[in-house]
Amino acid sequence: MENSTTTTTTTTVTQPDESYQRTKWIETKKNIKQLLQQLTPSNIKQTVLQLFQINLLRYQGLFIREIMKQQIRITTNAELYGSLISIINSKIPEIGELLINRLVLQFKKNYLQNNKNLINSSIIFICQLINQQVLNEILILQILQMLLESNVPNNNNNNNNNNIELAIMVLKQTGSYLFKHSNTALIMILNRLKDILQDGANANANGGNGGVGLSSWNRKSIEYILKLARNDFKNISIIKNGLDLVETEDKETHVITLEDKLYSRDHLNVFSVDEEYLDHENEYIELKKEILGETDHEDENENEIQVIETTKNYEEKITDMSQSELLQYQKTVYLTIMSSMSSDEAVHKLLKLNFKSKIKNKTKNKTKTKTNSNDNEILADMVIKCCSQEKTYSKYYGIIGEKLISRNDHWHNLFIKLFKYYYDIIENFETNSLRNLGKFFGHLFASDKLALDQAWSNIKLTEQDTNPAKRILLKFIFQEMIEELGINEVKERLINDDYLKPYIKGIFPVINVDGKDADAIRFSINFFTAIGLGVLTEEMRYVLDNLSEPEEEDDRGRSRSRSYSRSASSSSYNSRSRSYSRSQSRSSRSPNPRGRQRFKTKKHNHNESRTPSRENLKRKRSESVTDRNGNNNNNNNNNLQDLLNNLK
Repeated sequence: MENSTTTTTTTTVTQPDESYQRTKWIETKKNIKQLLQQLTPSNIKQTVLQLFQINLLRYQGLFIREIMKQQIRITTNAELYGSLISIINSKIPEIGELLINRLVLQFKKNYLQNNKNLINSSIIFICQLINQQVLNEILILQILQMLLESNVPNNNNNNNNNNIELAIMVLKQTGSYLFKHSNTALIMILNRLKDILQDGANANANGGNGGVGLSSWNRKSIEYILKLARNDFKNISIIKNGLDLVETEDKETHVITLEDKLYSRDHLNVFSVDEEYLDHENEYIELKKEILGETDHEDENENEIQVIETTKNYEEKITDMSQSELLQYQKTVYLTIMSSMSSDEAVHKLLKLNFKSKIKNKTKNKTKTKTNSNDNEILADMVIKCCSQEKTYSKYYGIIGEKLISRNDHWHNLFIKLFKYYYDIIENFETNSLRNLGKFFGHLFASDKLALDQAWSNIKLTEQDTNPAKRILLKFIFQEMIEELGINEVKERLINDDYLKPYIKGIFPVINVDGKDADAIRFSINFFTAIGLGVLTEEMRYVLDNLSEPEEEDDRGRSRSRSYSRSASSSSYNSRSRSYSRSQSRSSRSPNPRGRQRFKTKKHNHNESRTPSRENLKRKRSESVTDRNGNNNNNNNNNLQDLLNNLK
């Protein structure tokens, strides 16, 4: 036999040297500066395309530093830069997070140094990022609370007037957004401004003694803001036309507070040699293909970011997955959930998988499609189905659902829709699946991620409107809520919340009831007693006792006694519930109707967790009218601090 020798050749990839990398760094720096200087509302989409051609992960320090410099130089471009960041943040969230960190650090530093120009620049940019939902509103609420504090050490009239002026500027920028998403906190802030206005008037009348002397400019500005609030901030758009370029389901919102430990990562601003330069460049090329939907057969000039096109520019084409594609997608979602080690990892992988599916569909069809919402609904539905198939309930699924809902209102509405769907078809599931589904949705309600006023509004707990499967589902939902919150907290949320009562009267019929509702009340009482939650029926029993008398009267006396019974019931009930009816308790997602005592508001549905409510967060109007010596101001600030703690 002949001996054969095999020679192997290894190819060594040579990394670019320092000179090349430094030259590339300088060229990119100039390119970024030029693109930002030439940015206008008309060319923002083309600018985004050009920026994505740059490795924004490598040069993120340069990009963020330059956009902050440009915004300081021309503060009127804040809305334009906010729109640009919103687009980039939806694809590369690291950039949005780093920008926010630097803006907050810049604000803190210059606030202590009383550098008014940089303070204003930072605040204006932060406000626009909040309007674009790049940043959660809790940060600006904390800043407003700090600016409107009444007892600040060594605070003189000039500093107070500067703080009030800054707070007015913030409300002009974000008032419309806060009215929609954090109405409770906004009402507190407006009440504080009203107190400041009154205190300032008293101080001016006393020659500057006894309070903060308001400048005439601030007095007029506060009156202007209060006027806008009374009109519900109408005719003030949150985002200008042409700058809302990211779909709701694609937005990435960061939650950052003043107490967080933030890092500016200034080392990203200076050049350093990358020993794995080519590997990092190849990674970004793959990311860029996902973002832009590029293929090997397409020319770069033909690429477009379809996710940022508005629906007004062209006709939408509706496409659906084929049956085979749907099955494959569901299988991939299932395997992703099962293979993940934690809920955070699962959510990250699922969203990445969903994003790739959107890019694939858009690249294939060459037009904007409505597959985004369909894909998200399929993904959410698969999470619920996977949970239902487990032998025992795992909180792993509940946390996945919680994190998806927390992303934005789009996901919240999807889970509300799916809850109603599963409630209607629940009789098709076995007992084990019923238990898992009940605990899954019970966790979402307990975590305050799903709005009860939307989810339970159509549920009627009667013998005619329910079947055994629906009652079992409700039993597991309530048991999970009790397990996570405790009976007192559940009672506080469901029974003592005056705003919520009209929406859950099908389950807890205690308002707007008469003798015809006696059977429904008895059925509800028996249901909760049977599942061991009789403590939730106290108010229903009281209402039922006052409804039972008319049915024992004769026909002639029935009308009079019923009228008297209703009146007595109403009087007794109001007396019994005075503690919470006067506390102005309200839903976590909706404005308090009693807020109309001071400012006319409308009901809005939005994110739960954004405006949580408790009785101790409210104050009586009489206190603000009678106490003009500063005590009421302290109470208001304490209440707002409690609200911010709950928001966090």
